Amino acid sequence: MRTGVWLVGARGSVATTSIVGALALRAGLTGPTGCVTELPGVNSPALPGFADLVFGGHDVAVTPIAKRAEALADAGVLPARLVAALPEELSAVERELRPAPTAGTQADRAAALVRDLTAFRQRHELARVVVVNVAATEPAPRPHPGHADADALRAALAGPDEVLPPSSLYAYAAVAADCPYVDFTPSTGLRLPALTALADRHGVPYAGHDGKTGETLLKSVLAPMFAMRHLTVRSWSGLNLLGGGDGATLADPDANAAKVRSKQRVLGETLGYLPQGDTRIGYVEELGDFKTAWDLITFAGFLGTGMRLEFTWHGCDSALAAPLVLDLARLTAAAHAAGRTGPLTDLAFFFKDPLGTATHSLADQWTRLCAFAGSLDAGGIDATRG
Repeated sequence: MRTGVWLVGARGSVATTSIVGALALRAGLTGPTGCVTELPGVNSPALPGFADLVFGGHDVAVTPIAKRAEALADAGVLPARLVAALPEELSAVERELRPAPTAGTQADRAAALVRDLTAFRQRHELARVVVVNVAATEPAPRPHPGHADADALRAALAGPDEVLPPSSLYAYAAVAADCPYVDFTPSTGLRLPALTALADRHGVPYAGHDGKTGETLLKSVLAPMFAMRHLTVRSWSGLNLLGGGDGATLADPDANAAKVRSKQRVLGETLGYLPQGDTRIGYVEELGDFKTAWDLITFAGFLGTGMRLEFTWHGCDSALAAPLVLDLARLTAAAHAAGRTGPLTDLAFFFKDPLGTATHSLADQWTRLCAFAGSLDAGGIDATRG
């Protein structure tokens, strides 16, 4: 099942790492460490193989993908041997990357995006194309009447106003091109009534939001532990330090606020209350693509005895995120092939702010993910759909 993976933000660190990783897996140069879809509970013959994935994408940046890969190798994110071994494969991907359209109305830009997606699918004779947003985090958009109704939105896009933020314009184009959509960021994406109605109208599945790769991953494990042991969490404070493009983006207060809201949701919905404390995100340029999170948790046990737990998480954001991007592309493609539509709530395992679910326990999400993967019928794949 040849499957297109169209990356919004295709020249960024996460996208570049995803592309290099998939190409290396296809060539047998590395193993699938970090790829959840390679575990026995999730792996299914319904999933497209790594060799079936064809990459393309949009970006406002123009640095060649091979140069981005070399820079990530210099920073210790990618093994230099892999980048050196894949020059022809990276050149082939480069030919499929397109500049983000900037001219005309948002309707004009959406039409250009649809043309790029459609041409990509036809050029490579793909069964379907999954659009994955891995671009920089956006601030929350200003409300607009067009956000509430699909027909009103279509009319508004033809006017002079910037009705949709970029993530939502890409989501609109993906749906209009009959492509499943995955939002790996905390940006708005499809989270507007007009866009979800449009997705339902086109019968495409979608998933999101905000990939769970570090501190929030640990929260989704530890918070249920406190709840199940009937321990009262009095405070939970976190400090996240990161560099790179994502860190620079999150230096903007509005983008920072959108990210923090996504990270905090797990505590309130798992514990049933919000403890004191908050999560802070700071930009430290020198850290590059690596990030450090330090959390302090104070809690009370039997007879009110006060205790505390601290943890430090130091990881490479792109190396943690990239295998999940590949997982989500494979799972979403298989869901589309199996006729699934609407929000893929069983993919909550991958997200900080998952669609349509009240459970943030990683164990519960894992159970649902395995059941979902097991329900995908390899024999029912329609290779002509999409």
